[in-house]
Amino acid sequence: MSIDNRLDDYIAAHSSPEGDYLYRLYRATNIEILNPHMASGHVQGRLLKLLVKMIRPKNILEIGTYTGYSAICMAEGLDDDGRLYTFEVDDELEDFTRRWIEGSPVADKIVFSIGSALEKVPQMGLRFDLAFIDGNKREYIDYYEMVLGHLSDSGWILADNTLWDGHVIDPAYKDAQTNGVRAFNDYVRADNRVEEVIPPLRDGLTIIRKK
Repeated sequence: MSIDNRLDDYIAAHSSPEGDYLYRLYRATNIEILNPHMASGHVQGRLLKLLVKMIRPKNILEIGTYTGYSAICMAEGLDDDGRLYTFEVDDELEDFTRRWIEGSPVADKIVFSIGSALEKVPQMGLRFDLAFIDGNKREYIDYYEMVLGHLSDSGWILADNTLWDGHVIDPAYKDAQTNGVRAFNDYVRADNRVEEVIPPLRDGLTIIRKK
């Protein structure tokens, strides 16, 4: 076992537990769904919950539900009157994801939709205090601009996978997804409407605050 794996195990052991329901969801994702590494997982999930508790948003927007793990984690941190609106473009995931979201202890706080957030969010007439971007990396800048237009003053954006397994600093990787993440990171860094930082958690989780 490498030192990185031992550190990961140590971090998980010294973080609050995810609970039985999320453990079973993560396990089911790994058994039944392609690319299970896309689920947020224990440590990132606990961070998402704590960030929600710190920010205390009334409305959260999530772009990229996947199997619902991150949505449930964030909903756990919401106040009783809070709501999380989450969008997934892959309709093949709907049956699995809807079953796990609707069976969760926080189902009443989550509104799950299949479809493009870029198309649907502008029609909702809502302001969001927090957004979690975890969709198609090629569209991250489009998501970001759309979110900023519907974000409350001093609202927050979390963008996942912004280190992209280290590919962002490796010139050998020139694929559209990697280039999309690089372009997004550069775009945010040059945007004087926000302040941002990239903690190297898991695959990079950029924390952005609208000024």
